[in-house]
Amino acid sequence: MIPLVLLRHGESQWNLENRFTGWTDVPLSAKGMEEARAAGEKLKGYTFDRAFTSVLKRAIDTLDIVLDLIGQKQIPIEYHYALNERHYGDLQGLNKAETAQKYGDAQVKLWRRSYDVRPPNGESLKDTAERVLPYWKEHILPRVMKGERILISAHGNSLRSLVMHLDSLTEQEVLELNIPTGVPLVYEFDASGKPLSHTYL
Repeated sequence: MIPLVLLRHGESQWNLENRFTGWTDVPLSAKGMEEARAAGEKLKGYTFDRAFTSVLKRAIDTLDIVLDLIGQKQIPIEYHYALNERHYGDLQGLNKAETAQKYGDAQVKLWRRSYDVRPPNGESLKDTAERVLPYWKEHILPRVMKGERILISAHGNSLRSLVMHLDSLTEQEVLELNIPTGVPLVYEFDASGKPLSHTYL
C-alpha cells in the first residue's frame, strides 16, 4: 500500500487574529511553528519521495519545518498556486466576528461553509476544487500510482476539496468537514490509485 500524507499548515498569524486569510501571504504564528514541529515528530519514520505545496509562505514554512525535522530536506518539492487556499476576495484581512456583525451570521456562514456560494470577488469551495483536482489528477495521482510516497502541505479549503474527492463526499457532507491545522492525515492507496483508508496521526 502507498501512503499519501496531507498536511494543513500550522496556525497562521491571521488564524490567530480570526481574520479571513485566503491568498494573503501571512506567516505562521508561534503556535503554528510549534504545530509544524509536532507534525514533524509524528512523521518520523515516514520516508517521502516528493513533496507538493502551495506558493504561500505558511504552507511552505510548515513543509520546511517538517522536512528538516525528519531529515528529508533533499527531496524534490513542487510549488503551485493550484494548492493555494481558497481566495476570500473582499473578505481577506477582515475579522470574522466583525464581518458577521456587519453582514449577519447567516450570510457569513454561507460564504464560509457553503459549497458553491462565492464571497464578494472571491472563490467558492467549488471554484477551489476546480483548480485543485486537475492538478491532483495530472501531477500528483500519477506519482502515487507509480508508488511514490508523497507529502502535500496546503490549506484548509484546498485540502477539503481534495478530501471531498478522495472520500466521495456529497456537497452537503463536505460542509461539516474541517481539516485541523498541523495534524498529518495519512491515506493508503492501492496500486490502481484507489484510496483504501485514511487516518489522522
